[in-house]
Amino acid sequence: MILLLLSSLWNVQANGKKVRTGNRSDAIIIPSAVIHYARPNLYFSEGRYAGPADIWNPKKGFLVQSIDPESYNLNFPTTGANFLFFDLVISGDFAELTWEPVTHEGITARMKLMPGIHSWVHDSSFVIRVMLTGPDARNQWDNPHPNPIAKPKLPQTFELVGRDRYGIEVVKYGFVLKQWFVVRDAHLPFRTRTYSDHLAWCNNIGYQMPRVRDLTNAVTKFGPSVGANPSSPGNHYMRHIDAGLSSEWGYLFIYIIGGIGDDAGFLHTNYWTSDVAGHEQFIVDLDDGSIGSRHPKTEAGVACVSNLKP
Repeated sequence: MILLLLSSLWNVQANGKKVRTGNRSDAIIIPSAVIHYARPNLYFSEGRYAGPADIWNPKKGFLVQSIDPESYNLNFPTTGANFLFFDLVISGDFAELTWEPVTHEGITARMKLMPGIHSWVHDSSFVIRVMLTGPDARNQWDNPHPNPIAKPKLPQTFELVGRDRYGIEVVKYGFVLKQWFVVRDAHLPFRTRTYSDHLAWCNNIGYQMPRVRDLTNAVTKFGPSVGANPSSPGNHYMRHIDAGLSSEWGYLFIYIIGGIGDDAGFLHTNYWTSDVAGHEQFIVDLDDGSIGSRHPKTEAGVACVSNLKP
C-alpha cells in the first residue's frame, strides 16, 4: 500500500510509478497495482508458436510493452472483433478497483474482475477480463445482399483505467486498435462459401476481403512471402503484436463464451484472402495461422476487415 500524507496525492501507473495529481489536506491510502501481461488464449503458444521473449510469455501472454500514451500502439491488441476477450494479469491490490467502459467508433472495451481460470489456463488468481464488442453482421449471415454496417474509423486509442473508491487513478493499460474484423456464417451447421460469394458479402457490408498479412505472419514455401512482419519461422503463426489477427489472438475458434449468440463466431476452418496463388486464392487456417491455397470455386470461411494493413 502507498500512504499519501497531507499535501501530496499520488497516482500509481501500470509500471508502479507515481504521478502527482493534486493536493489534499487529509491523509488517504490507495492501493498499488502493476499490470504485467495482457493474455489472450494460450493454445498454440509455446515452442515454434512462441514470440520473442521480450514480447511473449507462453504461459502468461503478451508483456506490457509501453505505459506511455504516446506509444500505446506497441501493446496488444491492434486487431479486434465482436466478443474477443483477453485478461489483464495484475499484481497488487486491484480487486476493489472500478473500471469504466471505453468506447470509440462503436467499439467498446468492458472490464470485469473474475477468476483467471479458462480452458487455456488453470490459474485461480483473479484477473481483469477485457471484452471487446462492436460492429457485427450475424443478423445478415444468410443474406447474399446484406446492408452496410457501421465501419469504425481506425486507428483508435483505448485507455483502460482502474480507479479506487475515491475515484483516484491507480492503474491503467492502453492499446491502439488498427483493424476490426467481422465474421460470417458461424452458426450451426457451420457454413462455408465460395470466394466470390464471400467477397460480395464483405463489399456489401462496407468491409474488405483481408489479405494474408491481415490474418497471419506465417511463411509458406509457395511463392513470395505474403504474411505479416515480423515473419514466423515456418508455416504457422508466431505470437507477435501487430502481425495479423491470429498471430495476436491465437486459436480463434476457442473464443466461445456461452453458446451461439455470445461467442466471437470464428469457424474451425480455413479463411479466404484476396491474395492470389496462381489460379487459386491463398487461405489461412485461423487455428494456427498456417497458409494454404484453394480454388476460388471451392468453399472456405471469411473474416471481413475494416481496413487493410499497410
